[in-house]
Amino acid sequence: MITVIAAKEVRALFHSPLAWMVLAVLQAVLAWIFLGRLDAFLSLQPQLARLANAPGFTELVAAPTFGAAALILLMVVPLLTMRLIAEERRQQTLPLLTAAPVSSTALVLGKFAGLMLFLCLPIALLVALAASLALGGRPDWGLIAANALGLLLLTGCFAAVGLWLSCLAVQPAIAAIATFGVLLGLWIVDLNAAADSVLRHASLLRRFESFNQGLIDSYDAAFLVLFCAVFLALALHRLDAERWSG
Repeated sequence: MITVIAAKEVRALFHSPLAWMVLAVLQAVLAWIFLGRLDAFLSLQPQLARLANAPGFTELVAAPTFGAAALILLMVVPLLTMRLIAEERRQQTLPLLTAAPVSSTALVLGKFAGLMLFLCLPIALLVALAASLALGGRPDWGLIAANALGLLLLTGCFAAVGLWLSCLAVQPAIAAIATFGVLLGLWIVDLNAAADSVLRHASLLRRFESFNQGLIDSYDAAFLVLFCAVFLALALHRLDAERWSG
């Protein structure tokens, strides 16, 4: 049942003009950032050639692009998560779903899986941009793989928060604004909190930093997975509460 719901969600996204618009704008912005970083690297190449341990083009071009993608996805994902449950409630089809012989777990995981399958597309296109560096040299494939994994986990956390708030909201627009507010709040806390602050250690973007540097830290990976699982559990609890309340 999870696969059926996920497939339905993917079809709905690919039939949505908003999803295609978001995907096109996202790819255009990332390509512009990538080409800008590449141009800067080429202009600095004579100076870098004189350094003993100069950073490679993967570090100076691909890694910053992945870092920028993390911030852009923070703003984009709420536009895709807002309709997951809130749209069903607005169209008054949610009671039909909760009354159907479909468990809340299957509904939550199916919606989440469908959205993540769609979000894998811009991440894959970003990996393709980074892989294009192979046309002019030998990129650091480990650094690219670490960034792709970290961005996928981070995007999963964004999607889980959005899904939970979509379960709470009556209107999709409210869900989008609330999701953006929560994610932006987590980022602002990370920027303003002290280095040893508990809030700073709980930051999502801070957990992505190790991946962005090419390090797959098991603690950071576990933190992101647990964060995602907690918000999926909150979404499940909300739907279960709504189902039992009738």
